[in-house]
Amino acid sequence: MQLSSRLRAQLLLGGALLAMTATPALAQTAPAPAAAPQDQPAPDDNAGAGLADIVVTATKVQTNLQKTPISISVLSTESLTDRHVQSLFNLADGTVPSLRIATFEARQSALTIGIRGIVPYDQNQTARDGGVSVYIDGVALGKTQGLNAALFDIERIEVLKGPQGTLFGRNTEGGALSLVTKAPTGEWGGNLTAGLGNYGSRNANININLPEFMGFSFKFDGVYQHQDATVKDPLTGSTGWNYYDRKGGRAAARWKPFAGFTADFAYDYAKDDNTPQYSQLLSYNPNKYLVGTYTNPQTGVVGTSLFVPGTGAATPIACGGTITAAQAAAGRPICVAPLAPLVKVHTGRQTVADIGVPQQPSVDITHGFSANLKYTAAPWLELRSITAWRGVSTDQWDNSGGANRSTFAPNATFSRYSLSFLRQHQFSQEFQAVGSSGGFSYVVGAYYYTERATEYAATPLSNLWNADGSAYTIRSPIPGPGTITGANSGYQQYDASCANNLAAVVPQFANSCQFITRASEAFDHNYSIFGNLTYTPEGADWLHVTAGGRWTKDKRRGQLYVVNNRADINPLSATVNSVAAPFRFSNSISRFDPMVNIAIDASDDIHLYAKYATGFRAGGANDRSQSFNSFGPEAVKSYEVGAKMEFLDRKVRLNLAGYIMNRSNTQFDFDLFDTTATSPTNGAHIEQTQNAGQSKIRGVEADLTIRPIPELTLTASYAYTYWKAPSAVNSITGGLPQQLYIVYTPNNAASGSIDYEVPIAGGDTKVRFHLDANYASSQYSFQLEPTKTDPSFVVNGRVALTDVKVSDTNKVTLAFWVRNLFDRTYVYRRSAANSSPVLNYNGTTLVSTNYGGILGDYGNLNPPRTWGFELSAKF
Repeated sequence: MQLSSRLRAQLLLGGALLAMTATPALAQTAPAPAAAPQDQPAPDDNAGAGLADIVVTATKVQTNLQKTPISISVLSTESLTDRHVQSLFNLADGTVPSLRIATFEARQSALTIGIRGIVPYDQNQTARDGGVSVYIDGVALGKTQGLNAALFDIERIEVLKGPQGTLFGRNTEGGALSLVTKAPTGEWGGNLTAGLGNYGSRNANININLPEFMGFSFKFDGVYQHQDATVKDPLTGSTGWNYYDRKGGRAAARWKPFAGFTADFAYDYAKDDNTPQYSQLLSYNPNKYLVGTYTNPQTGVVGTSLFVPGTGAATPIACGGTITAAQAAAGRPICVAPLAPLVKVHTGRQTVADIGVPQQPSVDITHGFSANLKYTAAPWLELRSITAWRGVSTDQWDNSGGANRSTFAPNATFSRYSLSFLRQHQFSQEFQAVGSSGGFSYVVGAYYYTERATEYAATPLSNLWNADGSAYTIRSPIPGPGTITGANSGYQQYDASCANNLAAVVPQFANSCQFITRASEAFDHNYSIFGNLTYTPEGADWLHVTAGGRWTKDKRRGQLYVVNNRADINPLSATVNSVAAPFRFSNSISRFDPMVNIAIDASDDIHLYAKYATGFRAGGANDRSQSFNSFGPEAVKSYEVGAKMEFLDRKVRLNLAGYIMNRSNTQFDFDLFDTTATSPTNGAHIEQTQNAGQSKIRGVEADLTIRPIPELTLTASYAYTYWKAPSAVNSITGGLPQQLYIVYTPNNAASGSIDYEVPIAGGDTKVRFHLDANYASSQYSFQLEPTKTDPSFVVNGRVALTDVKVSDTNKVTLAFWVRNLFDRTYVYRRSAANSSPVLNYNGTTLVSTNYGGILGDYGNLNPPRTWGFELSAKF
């Protein structure tokens, strides 16, 4: 009777899995049932012949990847080394197909990270979060800024796919990226690596473990990474684009004063100097609008205008500008500005910019302290505490567009220098109780998180055209003391007298010559309790039923206290420095996120599961909006089935997952050029975030690993993602519904690798060959634009002579690595916003058309081929 019930359960779940994976609209992957602290994966006795066990901590305890009922991809130390991964941006080539990483705008200083179609568009703000959280040793990083810092000594990176709302909490509706560092060993030893490569690249890292002393073990890590610019800036003294110089250190200590108690302490500090990717002009006037001339043929007047006879007094019609719908219908010939002679269209990769602009490195500083305590109170109970404080500061200098994102006009300023100065500090405290007894295993805990973030931004225009675009000058200083003169194309960036009117209201700006576009601060408090309980019935150890949940109280508040250099913004007042009343917002929610997981061990090598889970992304406010407009949280319901299988004496491993996700109250951004005379943001481009409706996401994932012989390992991974986003009306401007797009989510993505080792000269010395290939189909990169990026195909490789013995205790490795082996070029971020006129509606009717900003498509390209040599020594 037991056998028949087990067989029925297997058939039912197996049939559900086949039904889900047979169609494109499918299922997702869930957190695994909690194992007891003592349930460590057994040593792999079969590692020499088959695939080795992979240990993960996705369920807050160590478990075998194959027995953990959640879709997880794991990048080990070896795989990170083979791919020459130095920072998270190196994973943007598609190493894990369902994990998507891109720069925010062109900036290296902030990353956009998404999993399974949950990809933020702009969380680069004080009061806004992403849908995928990044963790270092169990500590969540609250801001996207600083995520591209150099990686320290990483043991593995776990990519947890699908909502992790029960064990990890808010902002993990798409999944979580968990970085696990190597702990102190308590034994003397370490390694040193140094390397050189093209584009002036050089890198070095050192990791040292000291012998245990009186229960203390210490480990010290240092890292340095440098690359010169891959696109040069013609302006003397300025830094080119795609440059970085990273350095940092980490100290870790492990204290074991008595059996059953372990305390891990760590402090890290990293500094990352970097410049953005270059924004190229990919086309000019692609829709073939009339182009203005420099000289009116009848009057000889020079200018960007088109002379049209019969329009009354023979007055030239200015290129661009706004015309009525009736004028457009009557066929009035409207022209767009010509391309400045110094600016060229580049469809291929640029190595030198057409125009020199001021560009200095952005500076990111990240640092933090953590204390992780574990105490085995009883055979069935382990108590844990994770205390952490972290901070990040970013001084952003982004002049990536030059003349490629604004139309030419005689004697006008151009080249937007986007400056942002953000400071964030966070504190978190988590308590956990983990254990097992009888047929039950559990994880319960409580969590508290708080942060404060501040930012102010300025957007000066750094360059000035001459009358015909044949030359330009640099407006100086950018930024600094002194007087700035000249028109500013609608953006007044500096007080003419350098006596900032904000001084009386905002003391920190008293000595600033910058015209402050916006300044805001936000506070966040999050409280939660959570738990997972797994039941394995006696006599049916093949069945595991997990139920879990998390209750969350999330409170956020903030204020936007400077808009367009004014602190007297709410209400608007004609009196300079009147009583300031900043725009404020606050929101508070309570919610419960459940999870149910049924796992079946069909055999020792086949494990099936089905899971339901929810997660949410916190609400907040957009500091680029007119008045710090707030928006509510978005939430995801996920249904997932999966199978984890091994065959042929563990020489073949195949993991499958299918999922369905329904996202409600989707957070989307609407762009607006504010022309309202009474608005505090009049004359500025702003961004309005609102909850736009429901998105549907379906997908299938497959991971295959084959080890036919001990020397050869083959891997292949594939992710199919289908999504449908809503259309919505901008709540401020009204008008017709606009179709919305999910960014950086290709329908098809795949990766594969070949690893082959050849023992030589006896002993441990080997020649190791690695080759990986990564593909993604075209995708959207802006939420409101139907324009797609290029498909991508990137191949990376490494050849290494490993573990050459130079003494009884010392070994060296010599390696040659290459990224983007075939030097493939593709546009990973593309915008057509400057290629078509802006249509203005009064509700539902077109009332005018603005041709003032038509130039062409612009985009950012992937990094070029890079290569280098490395020498590593173990001691």
